[in-house]
Amino acid sequence: MAEPRTVVITGASRGLGFASAVRLYREGWRVVAAMRTPDKGIKLLREATGAGEDDDRLIAVGLDLLDPASVAAAGKAIEEAVGAPYAVVHNAGISAAGMVEETDMALWQKMFATTVLGPVALTQALLPSMRAAGEGRIVLVSSEAGVRGQPATAPYSAAKGALERWGESLACEIAPFGLGVTVLVAGTYDTEIITDAGTTDDRDLAGPYARLHQTMNTRGRFAMKMARPPERFADGLVRALDDAKPFRRRGVGPDASMLLAFNRILPAAGMHHLSRIVLGIPRQGSMRGGAWPLTTVQKAMVLVARVVPQPVLRRLQSLAAKRSKGNEEL
Repeated sequence: MAEPRTVVITGASRGLGFASAVRLYREGWRVVAAMRTPDKGIKLLREATGAGEDDDRLIAVGLDLLDPASVAAAGKAIEEAVGAPYAVVHNAGISAAGMVEETDMALWQKMFATTVLGPVALTQALLPSMRAAGEGRIVLVSSEAGVRGQPATAPYSAAKGALERWGESLACEIAPFGLGVTVLVAGTYDTEIITDAGTTDDRDLAGPYARLHQTMNTRGRFAMKMARPPERFADGLVRALDDAKPFRRRGVGPDASMLLAFNRILPAAGMHHLSRIVLGIPRQGSMRGGAWPLTTVQKAMVLVARVVPQPVLRRLQSLAAKRSKGNEEL
């Protein structure tokens, strides 16, 4: 009987990583679940998969991407446990909210350490054995924010964009040795990372960007209602692990696939305009001097005032005043 292929999944204790670990275990893979709290996480994974404590197809490894020593130890532990993994899925990530002017530099450093620097270090540790094996896949879990920089999430967008550019460079370097890279652009999934609890919030809700935060928050919460279950993401990961080309970029979810299509068709200026409209960002210069752009309802009222004759408006105002007074008397 052939040995099962081995996949390393970072951030496997929750969200997309957890769902992916469960799915791939059930598909017959040997899963190395890398996480900050392996003792706690492995129990949950065993409960979800039905794996026993002595099952060598489900292995937990401690990994803190912010700690170089932890990354080096994880790389060593993985090689000692399984030799050369067939695939490494860089899934671990954090979320943040806030305009560039508002976000603390410590947040930027943590974001890049988690999304780029830690994954690069772990990949460096594992590549020698994978290269010697002559086959394998590096899978980078990106986001719609990595396709186009999104307002109020600049650290996250910048880090995911850097992750994708790293993947493109890496793919050219390792292809001659039989290895490949797939970037998975994830759409909106129902995980903790899209909630307030899973997000580092650096927004100043009383500052100069308050109006923008209010609009974007309303639209963001509406979008979250359409978030798909994380198990659906695992469908895309299964397909990615079968990729044979040196480099692939896949959208996972209809929203991500649509964004990638628009990004291929529209010029940069067009994508900027589209993002601005979708997120409710006012036009350039509309908030100079602290001005607050009119809402849709207010714009409608202004339009009515311009179109409807003044005598009719005065008559309507009089009727509205009488009706209001009558309600008060009741």
